[in-house]
Amino acid sequence: MQVDTNTKTAKQAAALIPAIRASQHTEKGFPLVRWLGDVKLSTEAKDSLIIRNIEANADDEFFRNLGAADIAQVPGLGSFIIGWTYDELMHISSLFGVNYKPVKKRELPFYKRMFQKIVIVTGSAQGFGQGIAEELAREGAYVVIADMNLPLARKVADDINSDLGDGTAFAVEVDVSNEESMEALINRVVLELGGLDLFVSNAGVLRAGDLEEMDLKSFEFVTKVNYTGYFIGSKYAARPMRLQNRIAKGTYTDIIQVNSKSGLEGSSKNFAYAGGKFGGIGLTQSFAKELVVDNIKVNAVCPGNYYEGPLWSDPVNGLFVQYLETGKCPGAETLEDVYEFYIDKVPMRKGCSPLDVARAIFYLVEQTNETGQALPITGGQTMLN
Repeated sequence: MQVDTNTKTAKQAAALIPAIRASQHTEKGFPLVRWLGDVKLSTEAKDSLIIRNIEANADDEFFRNLGAADIAQVPGLGSFIIGWTYDELMHISSLFGVNYKPVKKRELPFYKRMFQKIVIVTGSAQGFGQGIAEELAREGAYVVIADMNLPLARKVADDINSDLGDGTAFAVEVDVSNEESMEALINRVVLELGGLDLFVSNAGVLRAGDLEEMDLKSFEFVTKVNYTGYFIGSKYAARPMRLQNRIAKGTYTDIIQVNSKSGLEGSSKNFAYAGGKFGGIGLTQSFAKELVVDNIKVNAVCPGNYYEGPLWSDPVNGLFVQYLETGKCPGAETLEDVYEFYIDKVPMRKGCSPLDVARAIFYLVEQTNETGQALPITGGQTMLN
């Protein structure tokens, strides 16, 4: 993804493109839309493709009655390409000089649970986020691997594309705690793919320590990423969702926070993390009440511990190491002791996997009568009252 999102024209195009995508909605879902800007139409394009002209100030009813199109043209903004597959989108784009060399065409059966949905997963270059993104992609989504670690995000995206086909995954660098970075991410995804159907706020950090050990810098760092980052992401993700849902009546989009069991029950010597996660559920409920009028569902999933992921197993900064060093687990002398201390708390005696979380996300997206919920996935360790 190489779009310059900082120009005035790009921001205007990003504000309009969800309406173009919504205008093409059918029973099978939404197409992909790509902004090319001011490009010249070739004779081949004019003769073989359906071209619709749109005024920049067109109202909602105009879009609802636009009719099927391959290209939409808007004065001052240029051309928008429409395709029902990534290959089709890029093939049409190549008629305007866009370099496209297909490697593996994606086969995308319409019955997939996330068919044709455009999804952003923050913090998805490793751990829970990576696993969630991979499961969403397998079920038919176009997934944006949004992470601060761009090289690692690119590797994840490349692996997904090698497995499932061209255009399934894209890597974009983002700092979820930075408003400009998040706005640029959302605009880039919208300009390259046409909209946003699901925003998964997964990026998170953890610093353990008791009240005496925890310094303000560490506390504010955890809060900025886990709490403020969720607010910033939801603010900008909701923008294209509102417009798309308003024009394509009866459709829904979703914002889902990957919260934690620590957002449902306090955690000794882990208050910075637990406090931010408790706050995240408050944001979830508040956003849900505000955005329900826009057909945007807002929910949280609250996983138990993913012991195999880097958050726990990293040999330097992982939680096994942190909890052993801070004495969080009474009597623990080894990393294995820490593991046993935690697994003993789980009735099902197993950790939570990315697939477990992905299945919860599938449920929340597919249903149309749940919003403002915090869904535990904890093996029975934490239960709702």
